[in-house]
Amino acid sequence: MTSLRAALRSNSPLHGGILDGLKALKSAHVRDHLDEAIRPAFADSLDLDAALLRGNEQQHRWDYLMGHMPSGEVIAMEPHSANSKGVKAVIAKREAARLHLRAHLKPGARISAWLWIASGKVDFAHTEKAIRLLDQNGITFVGKQVLPKHLPAASVPVSAKPPKKRRPKPSIS
Repeated sequence: MTSLRAALRSNSPLHGGILDGLKALKSAHVRDHLDEAIRPAFADSLDLDAALLRGNEQQHRWDYLMGHMPSGEVIAMEPHSANSKGVKAVIAKREAARLHLRAHLKPGARISAWLWIASGKVDFAHTEKAIRLLDQNGITFVGKQVLPKHLPAASVPVSAKPPKKRRPKPSIS
């Protein structure tokens, strides 16, 4: 799949909120939280928080989904305060999003990366414990900005030839 649109069932009402590129994200979130070099790599995006608001006002909601063209994967991004209390909130947001998305994603489609971005000062009382808890729940804390290293690797076309193996030079004895 090459976009978020492709990952959703054709009858999903979420299609109505998908915009090209990163247009569904608040401009400050793009500017502050996405490395400039990776911005063109996104085919489309969805403000999932806004799309799921109606009827879920009191529930946790994840902020964004984005279609990453080079890998063909869907990335979830959550700008949120980075403190010890935020860990449980971000985990609850991911779980709620996973439940909501079950009815919208095509069979076999999935969110390949759940990225938490610090929206302010990073202040974890026990950083190792927080990171371990996030890892156990499939969330990557990336700090203040999503960088190329946080994104899935680009898919290699099946027709791509493997690199040629070098023959060792004969040794002269």
